[in-house]
Amino acid sequence: MQENYLAKWLNNELTEAELAEFKKSDEYASYQRILEASSTLEAPSFNVESALEAVKNRRTLQESKVVQLKPFKRFLRVAAAVIIIMVGSYFYLNTLNDTISTQYAENKEVVLPDSSEILLNADSEISYSAKKWDKERNINLDGEAFFKVAKGKRFTVSTDHGTVAVLGTQFNVENRKGFFEVTCFEGLVSVTFNNKETKLPAGTSFMVIEGEVIETEKPNTTTPSWMNNESTFRSIPLKYVLDEFQRQHNVQVETRNVDINKLFTGTFSNTNADLALKSISVPSQIKYRLEGNKVLFYAENAP
Repeated sequence: MQENYLAKWLNNELTEAELAEFKKSDEYASYQRILEASSTLEAPSFNVESALEAVKNRRTLQESKVVQLKPFKRFLRVAAAVIIIMVGSYFYLNTLNDTISTQYAENKEVVLPDSSEILLNADSEISYSAKKWDKERNINLDGEAFFKVAKGKRFTVSTDHGTVAVLGTQFNVENRKGFFEVTCFEGLVSVTFNNKETKLPAGTSFMVIEGEVIETEKPNTTTPSWMNNESTFRSIPLKYVLDEFQRQHNVQVETRNVDINKLFTGTFSNTNADLALKSISVPSQIKYRLEGNKVLFYAENAP
């Protein structure tokens, strides 16, 4: 409601459109009742000359007071609150990242705004800002993913172990608890770990286990083995092998009297749990017992 509607209404100065709008306001009914009640009141008699004389004899002038209509003040407060909420919501929504994740025994393909492609391995998560993608091509990764990056500006993969940077190439990054590995399959990849940069040409890998950089063999495939439904390891502590089995088959793993730091070299199936269990237990010279959704690995001399 316009702030001068009340004064114009009292003076019968409102147009038909203004009067119609004024009658829709919450305050109109109250003002109408006050006007009707005041019309029945009689003003007390007084001597005009005496009143005029009293005014002339006043030695001080009272300061004028501006009375603002409460409805308009309330309107301003509401408008300010709405503006604050709208501005806050805009900035909040622009800081939100898109997040994609996979569960155990699940893979997922993601196409980025620039047509770059990501294939997520089991139990993995990525996040990125689609709104800022043209300015910053950055992916936050927790887990493992294969990247096929479209050529363009600098493309980075941020992990809690280190940062991988490329312009356009194909590479795989595995970022697990205590384990970090980057393999370049095409182009050139830059890996920053502990503030030290390492260049990886195609056909090379960079691996960190429990904070220590480990020498690795050259990969003999053009894509990571998990994309072909297999998990391959070369001299990797057994505990990481068992963790990967758990992720790929959604089977809870327990061990008894097993040296989980023993190095394992081999491959297991990501689609056939029975075959995978044999592929792990035989070369490791351990036994296993599968019951429902749980498997126990144990040494032959374990009780």
